[in-house]
Amino acid sequence: MEFTKMNGLGNDFIVLYGEKELPANAPELAIELCNRFFGIGADGLVYILPSGKADFMMRIINSDGSEAEQCGNAIRCVAKYVYDHKLIEKAEITIETIGAGAQQVQLNVQDGKVATVRVNMGQPILKGTQVPTTVDQDQVVDYPIEVNGHEFRFTAVSMGNPHCVIYVDDAVNFDLAEWGPKLETHPMFPRKINVEFVTVNSRDQADMRVWERGAGPTLACGTGACATLVSSVLNGKTDRSATISLKGGDLYIEWNEQDNHVYMTGPAAEVFKGSL
Repeated sequence: MEFTKMNGLGNDFIVLYGEKELPANAPELAIELCNRFFGIGADGLVYILPSGKADFMMRIINSDGSEAEQCGNAIRCVAKYVYDHKLIEKAEITIETIGAGAQQVQLNVQDGKVATVRVNMGQPILKGTQVPTTVDQDQVVDYPIEVNGHEFRFTAVSMGNPHCVIYVDDAVNFDLAEWGPKLETHPMFPRKINVEFVTVNSRDQADMRVWERGAGPTLACGTGACATLVSSVLNGKTDRSATISLKGGDLYIEWNEQDNHVYMTGPAAEVFKGSL
């Protein structure tokens, strides 16, 4: 098995190409290979597969063996992989995901390699039961949630996968390990949830730290950055475009008023190749 190690702002993946469909043992393989002590080490295992409705299909298996519906950092890695490895020549492609359908991707190519990727992440889903949460409202904005006697207030957004955005005084130094897993598995979230802790510093910049469902703390989360921008607009904290600063670097996010789609721009990198 040939693999390529890639990352989007430090959110790292083992990328596999050549399978015709997702293997039945993908969950077990992800747990084994993503182990940072006894395996290759990664936040997830990414398969690039054929698609009947797009140029390629992406399937993401988290390090705990669960499947993610969508991943903004992984889709940038896939886009870079297929272009840099000459599987496709055009700079505008489509990549299918199980959570958000076929997504349009624009490649910024420099010296024959992809430098940055702009992804049309689609329209955010805001209805509470569709995110999903147990809250039956058209929008779940600044809603209270209690964990171990402590009350947070969250905004729920789905970008093809579920997110809970919480504003805190200091996201950079927030205790992810203490509160992330408790919120991820809270009964209010029937399919668990990705949790973003956010500090807004200006109308066009916010700091974000993330506890990802099925992976724990990661250096970056593309869909989480998109959810953060949407949430910040709904809460009146930022404009409709802003830089979201993650531990691994910055993503530029736009929520277009005309088509209601969210656009994410950021880098992807190939680290090394290997075989198993």
